[in-house]
Amino acid sequence: MTHFTIQHRAANAETLAPFDLAQFITRFQLQSPDKTPASRYQRQAAVLVPIICHREPTLLLTRRAANLRTHAGQVAFPGGAADPEDCSLIATALREAYEEVAIPSSCVQVLGTLPSQDSVSGFQVTPVLGLLPPDLTLRAQATEVAAVFEMPLREAFALHRYHSLDFERENRLHRVYLRSYQHQWVWGLTATIIRQLALQVSAS
Repeated sequence: MTHFTIQHRAANAETLAPFDLAQFITRFQLQSPDKTPASRYQRQAAVLVPIICHREPTLLLTRRAANLRTHAGQVAFPGGAADPEDCSLIATALREAYEEVAIPSSCVQVLGTLPSQDSVSGFQVTPVLGLLPPDLTLRAQATEVAAVFEMPLREAFALHRYHSLDFERENRLHRVYLRSYQHQWVWGLTATIIRQLALQVSAS
């Protein structure tokens, strides 16, 4: 398999007090998330929502390869469909993260999961939140991943930067969110997961 190596750097942070990661973790673990809504889909998938523990924490995101059958060229979290051998959806997310960007499961501190979301490709997707050390060297699987980049968590949680768009699909009305960041469009399921996480930890 073809790989390319990426030495990733922390995105430039504004000259503000550092994002309080310890407080974020506490809020995430103390908040009771909304229950997962009933899904129309039986097929299960999971994504890893990786937070890199820089002084200014960042979200790790990928841009999917242009040749993929689904979601080609879109910004995404590492993840994919569950395999029969996976013992859990957390295991699915960790396996896919290793396959796509070479994140060893031993380097991930799993904090928990967010409520599952239905994807337009017909999966019920479970987001798995995990912490990564700041000194990882990532190797992106070139057949699946075109680029890897980071977004400061503070910027990712700026809810006013997200715009909503309603569209009809299969006689159902759907709402998607989108925003731009450094010439990348973050939208669809990825934007929904980020907003969901931001809303969960901001609830008091």
